[in-house]
Amino acid sequence: MNERSLERIMQAAPAALLDILKHPGIWRGDGYSQASQPVVDCGHLGLAGVLPGGGWPQAAVSEIIPSRAGCGELRLLLPALAKLTQAGKQVLLIAPPHIPYAPAWQAAGVDMRHLTWVATESEHDAQWAMEQALREPACAAVVGWFRQPLSDRNCRRLQLAAETGGGSGFVLREGRAEALSSPFALRLAVESVAGGVAVRVVKRRGSPDTRPVFLPHDAPRRTQSGYHHAVASAAPAQSAARRAASRHYAHAA
Repeated sequence: MNERSLERIMQAAPAALLDILKHPGIWRGDGYSQASQPVVDCGHLGLAGVLPGGGWPQAAVSEIIPSRAGCGELRLLLPALAKLTQAGKQVLLIAPPHIPYAPAWQAAGVDMRHLTWVATESEHDAQWAMEQALREPACAAVVGWFRQPLSDRNCRRLQLAAETGGGSGFVLREGRAEALSSPFALRLAVESVAGGVAVRVVKRRGSPDTRPVFLPHDAPRRTQSGYHHAVASAAPAQSAARRAASRHYAHAA
């Protein structure tokens, strides 16, 4: 079927069918941008052009796969997280690999009064904490870091939790995107390049787009100890983010 034939069919389609096609769970291969699912503005003009709806989906979990930890993956999320916290909405960080570096988050516009850092003792605890946070309507966004592969079952549990709470979930897993699989509808690969990061759509609802999007690094800000543009610090330091410990999670239910 060629494009003109499809257009004639769509023009003749009854209104009821067109309403069904607007459901976020159904998408056309040639029209990803027509998805009606609510989104959070991603804050990047170039990135918005390849995201369904132009932003990060709400009531859903998106997966971000950096080629290595700290290559600039949080560059994608900071504008959206800043906007949410500035609106008084709660954002949770689940098991980040390093202690969040508060000055860098503040410099990115994040209101630290609405940012909570959850420390966990195991991957299972992190999964439990993220699932519970996603179920809570008061959490506008939940970012979780995982070193081990997530099973399809656990991925679907996180997705169902996001649908219940209505917020935006983000799973960060280091590795090669093609070697990792998951049922999440939106998956992005991130790689560090000269002057910024290259973002590639691995999976999205609708037509594929393999062209990388370049996001330049912000100019580093000077601190008392020199230049620092990292969003996380491995050194023990005071963090303005509220720290919480998760409940022990013995195994994935």
